[in-house]
Formats: sequence, C-alpha cells, structure tokens
Amino acid sequence: MTTNPQLKAWFQGVQDHKRYELKKVLGVEYAHLILDTGDLYVTADGLVFLKLLDPSNYWFDKEWFDSHAVQLSGTSSIHKIRTKTVDGRSRDIVMKWNRMGQDIPGAEEVDALEGAAFNSPFEEFSLVMELRGKLYGMGRRVVVQKPLAIFVASETVDLWQSGRREHKMQSKLRTHYEVALDMHRLYAVVYEWIKGIDAHQAFKDGIISRETMKGLALDAQQVMDDAGFKVCDNKPDHIIVRPRSDHELARTPKGQTVYALVDFELLQRTVSNEERVRQLKRLDYLKRQRDRFNVSRAENPYPNLNLVTLLGVDYVYGRVESVRGRLWVVGKDPVLYDYFLPERWRHFPKTQISVYSDMYQTITKDGIHLVLQASRVGQQPDMDPFREDEQRILEHGYNSPFEEVSLAVDLAKRGVACIYPRAIFMSDSTAEIGRTVFDGSRYSSHEGLLTPDGEPILKPHRDYIIIWGYWNGPDEKLADRDGDYYEGIHALRAYKEGLIDRPTYFALLEQARRKLGDVGVEDLNLRGNHILVSRDSRSRLVVDDRGFPEIRLSNFEFLKRVKS
Repeated sequence: MTTNPQLKAWFQGVQDHKRYELKKVLGVEYAHLILDTGDLYVTADGLVFLKLLDPSNYWFDKEWFDSHAVQLSGTSSIHKIRTKTVDGRSRDIVMKWNRMGQDIPGAEEVDALEGAAFNSPFEEFSLVMELRGKLYGMGRRVVVQKPLAIFVASETVDLWQSGRREHKMQSKLRTHYEVALDMHRLYAVVYEWIKGIDAHQAFKDGIISRETMKGLALDAQQVMDDAGFKVCDNKPDHIIVRPRSDHELARTPKGQTVYALVDFELLQRTVSNEERVRQLKRLDYLKRQRDRFNVSRAENPYPNLNLVTLLGVDYVYGRVESVRGRLWVVGKDPVLYDYFLPERWRHFPKTQISVYSDMYQTITKDGIHLVLQASRVGQQPDMDPFREDEQRILEHGYNSPFEEVSLAVDLAKRGVACIYPRAIFMSDSTAEIGRTVFDGSRYSSHEGLLTPDGEPILKPHRDYIIIWGYWNGPDEKLADRDGDYYEGIHALRAYKEGLIDRPTYFALLEQARRKLGDVGVEDLNLRGNHILVSRDSRSRLVVDDRGFPEIRLSNFEFLKRVKS
C-alpha cells in the first residue's frame, strides 16, 4: 500500500508480484524485494539506487567488501561501503547491523539509558522519517542521515549468536503488525553516507575545542527536543561536521556550524510528543470515520486494496497476509484499513460485555475503543421449535456478518440510530461447528458474493469477527470535538440501576419496535439489551426534544427485513 508516486510507478512496472510488493510498516512505505539472499525493504529515497542496494553489490562479495569497506567507530558493527558500479554509477553507503533485542552496553551505569531499548530497523526508520519531516517543517538547517533500505538476511542464527534476549524480542514481535519480525534472522539498516567526521574525532584532531564539541552536543540535543525527540545516548560521536581546508568547520551564512545527525538505534519521541502524535492520530481517525462514505472512489492509491460493495455497503477490502485472513473495512477510505488490522487489536486486553454472546470491548494500539463480536453465522440458534416465536427465529437463523453490517448502515440512513459498524475480519483458522447444529442457509444465499480474488466472502468453518465502534458519542460530534464522551448503557441495565422506571423500559422497547416497523424491519428477538441509552459526562441521560431517552440499536443478529 502506498501513496508515493515513485513507489507506485515502480510497482506498476514490475511483473513478478510474488517477489516484489509494496509494503507499509509503521507509517513508512517500502518497495519489498524477495531476494535469494533475503528480504530487502527499500524506501522511496533509496528507490533511485535500487540496483546498488542489492546486498550482492557490497556485502556478499567478500573480496569486494574487504577492499571497499571501512569499519566506523562505535560499539556496533557499522561500515562505510562503496558499492559496485551498476549501470555506470556507484554509491557510498553506511550499513549497520541492527541490535534490537540485545542488552545496551553500559546501560546500568547511565541513568538516561534506564528502560531504553534498541529500536527495530522498522521503528528506527519510522522515527527518523518523522524527525526529518519535523526539522524540515521547522526550517532547521540540520541534516538527518537519509534511510535507504533494510536488509533481512535469509539465514537464521540462534539467539546466543545474535546476542538477543527472547523476552525483549517477544515485545518487538507484538508491536510489528504489518511485518513479521523473525528473532532468528539478522537485520541491517542502510543509510546514505554523509561526508565529514564526527565531532568527537574533530576534537581529537584538534580542529575544534572541547567547549565547541560540548556546545554542538547541547545544540543538537535542543534541536531534537524542539522537534519532540531524544536520543538516549546523545554524544558528540553522533554529530557529523565538515572541516574546511583551513581547518575551520563549514558554517551557514549566519555563522552557524553546519552539522548532520546520525545513529538512531536509541531514538525516541519525547513523552509530550508521543502523546501529541497519539492525539493527532485519533483525531484523524475520528474525522475519517465521519467522512468514510464521502471519499471519492475515482482512484485507489493503494494497489493492494480493493473498493467493493456488498449488500449495499461500501468496503475497503484486503488480504491480511500476516495471519492469512481477510478484512473488509466499512466505507470508501483506504487509510482507515490499517486501523483494523488484527494485530492492532488482537493481542490487547479485552473485557467481555455480554453474557449472551462472545462480545468484547478493547482499546487498540492507537487508543481506539472497539467492540469485537464473534459472528454466530452457521450455527443454529438455541431455540424451542415448539414455540411459535422461537420457531420463526430458527427458520430465519443468525444473520451473516455482512447482513448485520448492511442492516446497521441501511437503518442509520433511514433515520434509525444504530451503533457504528467498522469492519469485518475473517480468520483463516477453522471454526468447528457440529453437524447437528450447522445451519448452511447463509452460505447458500451468499454463494454468489465473491471477493476480488474470486473466493466466496462467506466460507463454512471460518471465524468471522464484526468490529463495531464502542458507543461514546456520534461520529460527527467527536470529529468536531474529541471529548465530553457518552456512556452507552443497555436499557435492561439502565432499568436495573434505576436510571429508568418500568414503564419507560417497556416504552423504549415499543419505540424500537415501531421505528424498525416503520422502515420494514423486525427484530425477531427484541430484548432490552438490544437497545442502548446514553449517559453524558455529567451522568445525565441523553434525551430527545420530548425529554424521552434517546435510543440506539446495538444488536442485529436476528433482524429481518419484512417483505411489503
């Protein structure tokens, strides 16, 4: 998935999409090449040097490497390398083996390193790209070393060989949802080479004084802080200066020393910047949800996603390669797709919110509240066939996840307030349903509905999860002002807690039944826990113009469209 024109043009020009793909990891877009020697992830900046960045042109030719590589100072394995000449050009690059999962040397002796951890290569590139953008926007003439590529060697090593700690690697694995990290493979980052020497070396060579060296380190620290970042092991070795022939340092027209920043394996956002980024991301999410059906479908900039319509609902559809699943995100906005990848919500704490079904509340990696509902499509309802009302439920069966979303979207368009459907996820895992309780009606009725890959959208023995927005206020309200949240309470709970009396409770049920009937829909099993009332931040029930509690439908398993 990419919006970058250079990466998009490259992808459209390649033929073998089994060995070449576009990949977006932690907000950075890559050309992903599957090589015989491993995997290569090339940034948009590195794409112009694509052939040069193939490790066969600088790393795997030992004779070439030995004669064209210089080991640089530092505690890690880092080299300046001149690549081979390809198509008439070569390039000086910096290659550094990533140390994620390893202990930080001397961390126990430095307070600033307490709790720090080496970035993964993808974390490092993501933060560096963000820092580069920040400094550019601030107009600061400080160069930040340009990330070109990440190389993942194909061979595997034991943890003792790589120096990694398993518990530290497990933590990394859980945070990388777009790409599967492998704790037994080695990762290298490739950067552009910046001419010059580090400030510490300039001091040792007598080019600058100790005071100047310290001043550069303090200035770099202030520049980083102004941009909302910090490097836990900030030191002069990470500052590249450029001595002139007169042994002075190159300066700007205003007399400021020209320098560049390098070495970002311990780069972090400041606490305030981390919170700001989180808030901005949530605000962007809320605005996109408000406008999810109003995005132009003229062009889809994400070649790995498809815009589809199923049962009257627009979706952004894609394959989730990390778990071999499928994901349909409600609306026309491809940017929303990433918010609902299973790795965003799958491994986070969940609270069961229904005693009648598998329905859970969770907060995602992005701080978004969601409700996860396991669809019961394919199961026979546990109903008594000798009761007329329950026999009707047995005849209808559980709605499919696509029917539930279709009903929720259609009812909202027709003035019946509902909770917001966000996405449908189909797991590749097999769901075991006994033959005696299996209901194949939905698989028959949906057999003509296919994915863009030509597969049925509804497959027997697959788990489906419907992702709903956790009700805390209308999308329009939260997009304009993210705050003053509502609390959704089922009408039955509201009665039990004394928020409404018995007559009001039954009046709410009758109102829901009437609203549905007016638009040709019936709830075959209408209950008080199918209806939400809302309480505002002052613990007051949200009411309509008549002072009657506003209601919102929250269950769609047994809704049935009534033929007129």
